[in-house]
Amino acid sequence: MNSPLLPILWFLAIVCLIPLVLWLLKRTPLGGAGNSSGPAAMRLIAQMPISPTQRIVTVELGQGEDKRWLVLGVSPQQINTLHVMPPQGEVPESSPTAMPFAQMLSARLRGTPAATPQASGDQSAV
Repeated sequence: MNSPLLPILWFLAIVCLIPLVLWLLKRTPLGGAGNSSGPAAMRLIAQMPISPTQRIVTVELGQGEDKRWLVLGVSPQQINTLHVMPPQGEVPESSPTAMPFAQMLSARLRGTPAATPQASGDQSAV
C-alpha cells in the first residue's frame, strides 16, 4: 500500500474536510452559535460621538424579562459600563428634527438659514 498516490489522496481529503468542519463549527454551540438566543440578542439603540475616537453607545441585551439597556463609554483602548437600566420605550430610527449634514452645508453655501429641516426646502435667498 505504499503508493505514490496515497499522500495526494490524504491531502485532498484534508482540504475537503476543512470547509465541512468550519461549516459545522459555525452552526453548533461549540463554535459560538449557541450563546445567542436569536437575532435580537444584542441591538444598538443609540450612539453619540464625544470626540473623533470616543463615543457613548446604548445597547439592548437579552430578551423578555432579562432585557437590559447598557450605556457604554467606548474608546479605542477600552469599553466602560456607565449605566445599566431597564428598557425604555422604542426609539425611532432617526429624529424628525435632525437635518443631515449635506443639507445644512448646501443651505449654508446658498446663504439660506438652516435652523430647521423645513427651512432647507426653501429656495428663497436671504
